[in-house]
Amino acid sequence: MLKEVHGCQVCAGVLPLGPRPVLQAHPMARILIAGQAPGKKVHLSGVPFDDASGERLRAWLGVGRETFYDEKSLAILPMGFCYPGTGKAGDLPPRPECAPQWRARIMAQLPRIELTLVIGQYALAHYFPGRYVNLTEAVQDWPNRAPDIIVLPHPSPRNNLWIKRNPWFESALIPVLQQRIAQILRQPGSP
Repeated sequence: MLKEVHGCQVCAGVLPLGPRPVLQAHPMARILIAGQAPGKKVHLSGVPFDDASGERLRAWLGVGRETFYDEKSLAILPMGFCYPGTGKAGDLPPRPECAPQWRARIMAQLPRIELTLVIGQYALAHYFPGRYVNLTEAVQDWPNRAPDIIVLPHPSPRNNLWIKRNPWFESALIPVLQQRIAQILRQPGSP
């Protein structure tokens, strides 16, 4: 199926740099990172979260690159698999064609997911349509969804102000998140 995804041309005429689906998945994966869409740097490298956002996300998770890019441990399925282009306030939203085309089919191949990390407003809208007023409210609600699903702000450096205004995020949520990640990765049957 990944070969089919990588050959996708559904948005060929509307993507500024053309299609280049960037994702990571394996039936053994136990953690799902549901992000937004690759940025330009990630599009060029073809490696998910191969940028400053990825560095921050790996720090939040308490894992190194080797674990993060182990497809048998972590699946990375953004809402849009290709770089959507840039607008006035940053990258454009994920293309709306992508999630309906691929998401359910790929998720059906990931039966072992124990923890889903919903990252950013577009993933939040997909997983919890209309449930939260804003991303901050959803992130604060983590005790009501853990240990199976945790909403995170996007780890982009553009969110430095949000992180500064919400110190509880790094002091209360991140330690719990790191503990949960470590617990899943230590379980028998983990790669």
